[in-house]
Amino acid sequence: MSLQLSRRQLIGAGLTGGVALTGAGTVLTAPYADAAPAGDLFTLGVASGDPLPDGVVLWTRLAPSPLDPDGRGGMADRVRPVAWQVAADPEFRRVVRRGVEVARPEWGHSVHAEVSGLEPGREYWYRFRVGDQVSPVGRTKTAPALGAPLAAAVFGFVSCQNFPAGYFTALRHAAEDQLDAMLHLGDYIYEGAGASQLPGRAHSPAAEIFTLADYRVRHAQYKTDPDLQAAHASTPFISVPDDHEVENNWAGDISQVDTEPDQDPAVFRRRRADAFKALYENMPLRRASMPVGPDMQLYRRIRYGDLLDFSMIDTRQYRDDQLEACEGDCAGRNDPSRTILGEQQKAWLVEGLASSQATWQIVGNQSITFDNDTVPGAGVDYSEDNWNGYAGERRSVYSQIHEAGVQNLVIVTGDAHASAASDLRVDFNDTSSPVIGTEFLGTSITSGGNGSDQSNRTRAWLSENPHIKFANNNRGYQRVRVSPELLQVDYQVVDAVTTPDAPVRTRATLTVEAGRPGIAGVDD
Repeated sequence: MSLQLSRRQLIGAGLTGGVALTGAGTVLTAPYADAAPAGDLFTLGVASGDPLPDGVVLWTRLAPSPLDPDGRGGMADRVRPVAWQVAADPEFRRVVRRGVEVARPEWGHSVHAEVSGLEPGREYWYRFRVGDQVSPVGRTKTAPALGAPLAAAVFGFVSCQNFPAGYFTALRHAAEDQLDAMLHLGDYIYEGAGASQLPGRAHSPAAEIFTLADYRVRHAQYKTDPDLQAAHASTPFISVPDDHEVENNWAGDISQVDTEPDQDPAVFRRRRADAFKALYENMPLRRASMPVGPDMQLYRRIRYGDLLDFSMIDTRQYRDDQLEACEGDCAGRNDPSRTILGEQQKAWLVEGLASSQATWQIVGNQSITFDNDTVPGAGVDYSEDNWNGYAGERRSVYSQIHEAGVQNLVIVTGDAHASAASDLRVDFNDTSSPVIGTEFLGTSITSGGNGSDQSNRTRAWLSENPHIKFANNNRGYQRVRVSPELLQVDYQVVDAVTTPDAPVRTRATLTVEAGRPGIAGVDD
C-alpha cells in the first residue's frame, strides 16, 4: 500500500530522523530512529514487474532469516515502513519518484510499490531503504506509450526452475541481456520434497509443502539464489504460475494428491489459498492480482506501443479435470464442452486478439497447445495435462482467431522441459488446414537435469508431427527480438545445470515474418 505520510504519521511509524519532508515528498537521509531488526533485511533481493507506459511494480520482501520454519523470515509481528526511490540514472543523482510503503506481517512483510508518473519506454533504477539498510539496486523499464510507433523490442521467456535439479545459470545469462521484459510462464517453485545431489540445493522444508509457512519458506529459498536475484534486478517480469506453485497437475478445485472420491474440495481450496498468498507475497504483481482466498486474477494484457500485445493466460484455475486413460485420439480430448480456459477467459482472450491494433499478438501460455504425438510409427499418444487433453476447445479458439483475421499470433509456452517450434493449424490432422499462428515452446531453466541435444521424445516430435519444425532437449532461456517486419527467437542453451557458471550459446534462431503465419526460417 502506497502512503502519503504526514510528519506526525512518520513519527508514529518510527521514521523520525530517517526521512526529510520536502515539496517533492520523502527523501532518504539519515538512519531511521526506530532501529531495524538485526541482520540483512534484503536477503531476497529486489524485483519489478507488469510494466505500464507510466510505471511499474517495485517489489521486495523483508526477511533477515528467510528460511525460518515459521515463514516469518525473522521478522517480528509488526508493520515496517519501507522507503523507495526511482532514479533516471544508476547512481541515483536524478531521483524522479520516491515514496513509502508499509510492509505488513499478514502479507509476509512484502512490499509492492505501484509506481506511476514515469516516462514511457525508458530505463530506470530503483532501491529500497529501512533504517540504515539500503537494498541492492534494480534496473527496470517502462512500456512504450500506448499505440506509439516502436521499431524494436527484445523480451525473454522462461519456465520450470527446479532448485534441487541444478543451478540457475541460464537466468544469470538472461540478466546480462538487460531485456525489455521477461515472461515467466510458470513453475517458479516446485512443491515437492526435492532431495538433491548438489551442495546446498535440497529443498527447504525437506518435504512436500502444504501450509502458508511452508510456501513462504520455499519461495524464500528460491529467492536467495543469486542468479534468480540477478534476473529480477535486471528486467521487469511479467509472470503467470502453472501447477507446481501449488501442486502438481492440479485442475480447478481438484487436487491430484487428494484423489479419494469423497475428498472435500474445500481441503484443496485451503491449500491453494495459502499457495496463492505466498505467490503474491513473493512476486512483483499488482494489487489487481492480490488473491482473495483461493482465487487470484492472473490473466491480463500488457501492451507495448504499436508493436506488441502480451496476453497472459491462466490454464489452471478454470480448467476441467484432466482425462483419465485417454488412449490415442480419444473422444474425450476432442469434446468441445471441456475447457482449459473457462468461458470468461476464453472470450477475453479471443476478443483481445481480434481487436488488437499491435503488429504482434503474443500469448504467454503455460503448456503445449500444438499436437505433439510422442509415439514413433503407428499409433498416437498425447498428454492429458496440456492443451492436447482439451483439443476440442483448442480447435474452437484457433477457429475463432482465424475467422477474426488475426495475422501475427505467437504463443510462447513453458512446462515441457524441452524446446520446440510449431506451426499452428486449426486441424493438425489435415496438412491443408490453415496455419493460424506459431508456437515457441521454451525449455526449462533446470527441471529435468542437464538435458542433451535430443531425446527420444524430441526425435518423436520431429518425426511424427509435420507442423513441428524444430526441437531440442537442452536447458536454457529464450530471447525474442521483434520488429514490425520480423520476429526472431534465439534458443539460448547451457550444456549443464549441475555445474555452476556453464557458458551459454545460441542453439538455433527461428523467424516469423509479419503477415505470414507460421515459421519462415530455422537457422539450426
